[in-house]
Amino acid sequence: MPLMKIDLIKGREKEEIKQILNISYEVMLDTFKAPKGDRYQIVNQHEDYEMQILDTGLDVERTKDVIVFTIITRPRTQQQKQRFYSEVTNKLHENMGIRKEDIMFSLIENTDEDWSFFNGEAQFLNGML
Repeated sequence: MPLMKIDLIKGREKEEIKQILNISYEVMLDTFKAPKGDRYQIVNQHEDYEMQILDTGLDVERTKDVIVFTIITRPRTQQQKQRFYSEVTNKLHENMGIRKEDIMFSLIENTDEDWSFFNGEAQFLNGML
């Protein structure tokens, strides 16, 4: 049920994008204990001038490979969040060579009443889920 939005600068190959999606999905399943099939990922690709991802004064230099993950999910523990950030970052770095400094996360919490999967119904509230 986490909805994962992934913003990238245009230019990545199709297989590379699939690998980013697969890695982040597998880590999400493990760290958030979501059921298999709970896969909601959306990739947005931007021109390089459309993404200004600075460093909040932390002296981190970003490259054209920057990835911003926005995850909308029910509340998670601090430990789950930190493990998710760390594992996705490490796996993207180890498997794809993406610099750790180029990976950013923002997690937005919501509750069951904030979801409708189809038919304009709140499936978590009406007993379907």
